[in-house]
Amino acid sequence: MSTVAEQSHTAGGSVLDQVGENIINHVSNTYTSDPAEFHPIIYFPDLFDIAEGHDMFNILYSLSVTKHVLMLWVVFILIACAIIIPVRKYLNQEKAIPSGWMNALESVVKFIRDSIVQPNVGSKHTETWAPIILTFFFFILFANGIGLIPVFDLLGVLNRFLFQVPATNDHNLINLLLHGGATVTGNFNVTAGLATITFFAIMVAGSRTHGFINHWKNLAPHGLAWPVYIILIPIEIIGMFVKPFALTMRLAANMTGGHIAILAILSFMAIFADMFDSTVTGISVALFSIPMATAISGLEIIVVLVQAYVFTLLSAVFIGMAINVHH
Repeated sequence: MSTVAEQSHTAGGSVLDQVGENIINHVSNTYTSDPAEFHPIIYFPDLFDIAEGHDMFNILYSLSVTKHVLMLWVVFILIACAIIIPVRKYLNQEKAIPSGWMNALESVVKFIRDSIVQPNVGSKHTETWAPIILTFFFFILFANGIGLIPVFDLLGVLNRFLFQVPATNDHNLINLLLHGGATVTGNFNVTAGLATITFFAIMVAGSRTHGFINHWKNLAPHGLAWPVYIILIPIEIIGMFVKPFALTMRLAANMTGGHIAILAILSFMAIFADMFDSTVTGISVALFSIPMATAISGLEIIVVLVQAYVFTLLSAVFIGMAINVHH
């Protein structure tokens, strides 16, 4: 055991250092902080170098298919199969009487429409803004939920022990799939994209209701003393950008934090085994780590639902604030 520990210290530092790197790699996209560790699933050469000599900057704008891009495709396919296609079939029926899966979908749609959209944007605008709010909800719900299923980790176990493929084989497809996390809503680029849609939806909603000029006039209350506007207008302009920023950070941080907590608790086994140079210690710690990780995984199921609800609720609130200025 001591020989293995010495080799691990020599090869890649202490176990604690390796655990930290493994956790970051697991929750990040296909690449890590080291450009040499870029492992796209499907590699496409860049059309041009955006910043010559800055590999990390170019990776961020790479056209290659990374783990999160693949998971976005998977989420789209699942949403199409579970929601879009069934709804289209239901609407094309002569006698549209929902049953089974459509009954469940109708309940969710009515709940979102009547409990989130209508109270915030108003009855007059409900049919206009309900589709985008429902799109947010189902996309985030499916993306969050898939991130909880350790599909790629199970593939990795089968690859190691059943197919006997070494982890160093970067040409193996399953090994490429193991790089990076699978929760796309833990990627700040994805959540920023969703928040950007909300940002422009707020401006469109205000402009459609009050006119483009009046929408910008409505940023600050009317009838105040002019010195107040010197302070108030900059605050309101900053608030415009704080709203999507808060949406971006809240969703991504919550989805990333749960995975880091689970991985950190499970890593106690390796850390304590290395500290005390004893496999028995690692097994003893497992009696604590595994139940704790299981409990947090159960909590993550609640977080999946809550974060989908909160993002859609806040988006509806922000859009409603642009429409119902007098409130």
